[in-house]
Amino acid sequence: MDDKRNIILAVVLTALILFGWPYVAEKIYPTPKQPSKQEQQASPVSDGGPAAEAPKAIRPLKRALAEAPRVGIETPKLAGSINLKGARIDDIVLHTYKQTIEKDSPDVRLFAPSGTKDAYFGGFGWSGDGVKLPDTNTVWTASGEKLTPTSPVTLSWNNGQGQLFEIKLSVDNDYMFTATQKVSNSGKGTVGIRPYGYISHKGVSEDPTSWTIHTGPIGVFDGKANYDVDFTDLDEEGDSAFTSTGGWIGFTDKYWLSALVPDQKAAVHAKFRKGGDNVYQADFSLNPSLVAPGQAASQTSRLFVGAKETPVLERYQDQGVTLFDRAIDWGWFYWFEKPIFFLLHWLFQAIGNFGVAIICLTFIVRLLMFPIAQKQFASMAAMRAVQPKMKALQEKYKDDKPKLQQEMMELYRREKVNPLAGCLPMFLQIPIFFALYKVLMLAIEMRHQPFVLWIKDLSAPDPLHILNLFGLLDFNPPAFLGIGVLALLLGITMWLQFKLNPAQMDPTQQQIFMIMPWMMMFIMAPFAAGLLVYWITSNLLTIAQQKWLYSRHPALREPVKAE
Repeated sequence: MDDKRNIILAVVLTALILFGWPYVAEKIYPTPKQPSKQEQQASPVSDGGPAAEAPKAIRPLKRALAEAPRVGIETPKLAGSINLKGARIDDIVLHTYKQTIEKDSPDVRLFAPSGTKDAYFGGFGWSGDGVKLPDTNTVWTASGEKLTPTSPVTLSWNNGQGQLFEIKLSVDNDYMFTATQKVSNSGKGTVGIRPYGYISHKGVSEDPTSWTIHTGPIGVFDGKANYDVDFTDLDEEGDSAFTSTGGWIGFTDKYWLSALVPDQKAAVHAKFRKGGDNVYQADFSLNPSLVAPGQAASQTSRLFVGAKETPVLERYQDQGVTLFDRAIDWGWFYWFEKPIFFLLHWLFQAIGNFGVAIICLTFIVRLLMFPIAQKQFASMAAMRAVQPKMKALQEKYKDDKPKLQQEMMELYRREKVNPLAGCLPMFLQIPIFFALYKVLMLAIEMRHQPFVLWIKDLSAPDPLHILNLFGLLDFNPPAFLGIGVLALLLGITMWLQFKLNPAQMDPTQQQIFMIMPWMMMFIMAPFAAGLLVYWITSNLLTIAQQKWLYSRHPALREPVKAE
């Protein structure tokens, strides 16, 4: 009767996992949202930050780019232009990255002008009282026609009242712009000005935030990374303000980042804002400065616009940008994930195929854990020897749980066995598995990396599903039913692995062990193909290792006999 009840319980539990998993997976591995179709600019502000313009109707990108004079941008990784009306950096394309894996895929566009469908831009300016300041309608004069790593450009504007405003822009070979804001006062009176920088972002990120991956507002304030603010918080709770010495503020997607980096020794007033019609803004302002007649004041800040390449972020961090590598939300296992990333990246650079690099990483992990596996088998042998005695104790004290626990502990002590020793390799695998998951999900170096045949992107799920006859039918099954070739191989290898284990004395445990591989097949199907390649390889190595260790410990394969 108990066995039947336990089997029914196991079946019910399995059904709950299979059919409840899609709702859990949506939190862990969320489906990207469609970008917003609306377009307006953020509401004006009155606390030292930038004031925004009135809403505009949505217009085509090509038309928006032709509406005002521009200065071109050309670097090894970036292409685009600067809008001289408003002195905005609002046209940035990452020409080393494609939007999809298709051959004719366009380059990734990160910044786009105001009024376009996906408006996203940044700039620098001043606020103050008693002085005529440049605004969004100001047309600046440029010292050159193109901004490159070897040719900076200075934008200038004279307000006709004795103040000359200048923004000297330079750019490096990666993704960092440097802006030196200078105000020269040739007027008769002292003027008070306050430099600021801003980033305007239309709509929420196409990469939804989850408990494992943060997207949206991001920053470092007083030496601490802040992932606590997201678009929903700004929608529901309003603006979020911070004061800091140095640090940075901006918006992040899974792979892309825009970030304002003020002087790292300056006192900074930073803020995330929500404007009208789904427009968000990140900005900072510095303390006011008084510029006397015949004097000038300048302040240097930076703007990062580009891909979150780990070596590049770390190089900027080494150059003084506080915790810039935390633009990637590595999470709890930061200390462990970075070495996994660097090892995997090194293997990829040495081998040239990312899938093979994952397989080699699996070999390295299993090799390092081989001594632990040997101890696991020795522990399994010891536990197997005492199973009849354990069963006898369970029968003898089945109505006295405290006494049973006491006698079991005494048995373990007397026989010198540790029931948890066999679980050690599994627990050690958890941080490795999670670290690889985070690397595959977050590291742009892994984006769009192919393996073999139909696996064109190891950071994405297996594209061939059994239910649509591997793409022959025009049908996309739900995520938890999208069983691909890799998910099927995962289930088969796990089943073979469990088949090698000796049969359990408890029939319920044996039933659960037989169902588990197929449960995991459904659970892991929506995950990145690279993660499944790692797990399948690990299972195959475990099978080979088990066969070898069983040859050394043949008694482990024999059925347990009750005393």
